[in-house]
Amino acid sequence: MSFSAEVKNELSRIIDEKKCCQMAELAAIIKLSGSININAKQGLSFKVTTENPAIARRIFSLLKSLFDVHADVMVKKNNILKKNNIYYVVVSADMNSNEILKSLGVLKEYHDGSIGFNNKINVDLIKKSCCKKAFLRGAFLASGSISNPEKTYHLEFVSNNQELAEDVMKLLNSFDLGAKIILRKNSYVVYIKEGDKIIDLLNIIGAHNALLELENVRIYKEMRNNVNRLVNCETANLNKTVDAAVRQIESIKLIQEKIGLKKLPPNLREVAELRLNYPDISLKELGQMLNPPIGKSGINHRLRKIEKIAEELRDE
Repeated sequence: MSFSAEVKNELSRIIDEKKCCQMAELAAIIKLSGSININAKQGLSFKVTTENPAIARRIFSLLKSLFDVHADVMVKKNNILKKNNIYYVVVSADMNSNEILKSLGVLKEYHDGSIGFNNKINVDLIKKSCCKKAFLRGAFLASGSISNPEKTYHLEFVSNNQELAEDVMKLLNSFDLGAKIILRKNSYVVYIKEGDKIIDLLNIIGAHNALLELENVRIYKEMRNNVNRLVNCETANLNKTVDAAVRQIESIKLIQEKIGLKKLPPNLREVAELRLNYPDISLKELGQMLNPPIGKSGINHRLRKIEKIAEELRDE
């Protein structure tokens, strides 16, 4: 099961007894995954399409709770993917579909009595903070998806209507979620890419189990990245140390061949001989072998002088 399916199954089990929140959630579902059919004989009907049986059951329950409607539920085999069923929740004209759509803000009635589609979110349904959260929950159930957090952080809502997509983006950003919108083929995609913002949204819509799972993945990935950074840093430092030691030994051997180490001042000759005898030890360890011992910076200073002498010999 995908991470998106896990989130949607969790959201479908939430029990929200507030009628206002139920209205907001159902409105979002119908707006983003519903379709309306107008027939001269049968009148106006609408259906909501989903591949998730838990969402189909939730839509059926919301219609029953809010409007006392026993919607028709149909199941069809998906011939394209040949794996998931497609569920249709259908409300016909004799089930008062017209009034349901108007009360949910899907349809609007004009002053002259005519009825048209309302592409925007009905502001009366999202006046309260709890209703805004419920609308976003319904929007995710209808058209949302979230990537596997082990791969990348990406959550999105898809709509074929620009006005509705912009309203969803504004609603998300009213919670400071940094949502943006792009056009993908013929659809408008509202998306969030920051991991902490996605976690905030999961908390807002009530997907707390998914939130904890995503947090665990984030912590694991952060620890792994920190370990990798430390290893890379240690490797770089080790390479730097090895390169410096090789360069120092080459300089000492050059001096030995050209003029002999006895020509060096005693303090430099002592360090040069130690470096030749112990090519793999650190500067700190070299300093501790001297009598009296000196620090790492003192050893480094002497080795630089030795390298400068070698450089002068090379120039000659």
